[in-house]
Amino acid sequence: MSIATIVGILAALGLFIGAVMISTDNPAAFLDLPSFIMVVGGCSTAMFVSYEPRYVILSLKLIVRIYGAPPITRDHLQAEVGRFIKWAAAVQKNGPVGLEKEIGDPSTLDPVLKFGSGMVIAGYEAQAVRNIMDEFVDNTFNRNMAPVNVMKDFAAGAPAFGMVGTLVGLIVMLGSMGGSPEDLGAGLAVAMLTTLYGVLFARVLFLPAASKMQQREQIFKFRNSILVEGFALLAEKKSPRFMQDALNAFLDPSIHYDIDAAKE
Repeated sequence: MSIATIVGILAALGLFIGAVMISTDNPAAFLDLPSFIMVVGGCSTAMFVSYEPRYVILSLKLIVRIYGAPPITRDHLQAEVGRFIKWAAAVQKNGPVGLEKEIGDPSTLDPVLKFGSGMVIAGYEAQAVRNIMDEFVDNTFNRNMAPVNVMKDFAAGAPAFGMVGTLVGLIVMLGSMGGSPEDLGAGLAVAMLTTLYGVLFARVLFLPAASKMQQREQIFKFRNSILVEGFALLAEKKSPRFMQDALNAFLDPSIHYDIDAAKE
């Protein structure tokens, strides 16, 4: 669970609700179903027109995933270096067969590790491993960014549909000129609240979700770039010490993997 994400969302909602409660004795005035439908419904339909449905659905599912713990942490990165040092020792001792024995069941690995280790075991040359893995990592990143781009368009569309609702509310209000004050009030409420809803959804939900998704995909790509280098070095049968120094170059010095410390 991502505590920072949950705290941020709750704080934003708490500040807004608190400001409303302080400002008025009638907080229910800030609730308006037509305004909500115009913003959320308008954004959703526009996204289904703009993108393939599976990407829109996936982007909405990812909103829930941002509340989960980040998949890649500093400890994970350090552990990946340790994994490759262990694999380097197996390859140096017994060649690709040693790596195959060390891995055991490849189905336990994630797709990137499984794909790269398969090429090393098959005896691919280092440059071939690096070229193929670079393509694999880049294409994986581009695919995973598609839902992020959808969410960014959600964020861009919400204020726009808020303005559409504002125009609708003004038309309703102008059409009610000379009528009862209640009719004027209803039109004005739609005009104001749709803009408010559009900005809130964009700045509190959609845009932060897109930024969080993008950051996590960039971290995942960075982790994969470490794996690419590791597999290329395995194909070259580099020593565990060389593997340590080469992969530690990717990491912050505070989390460098130390073979000697790990042996103690």
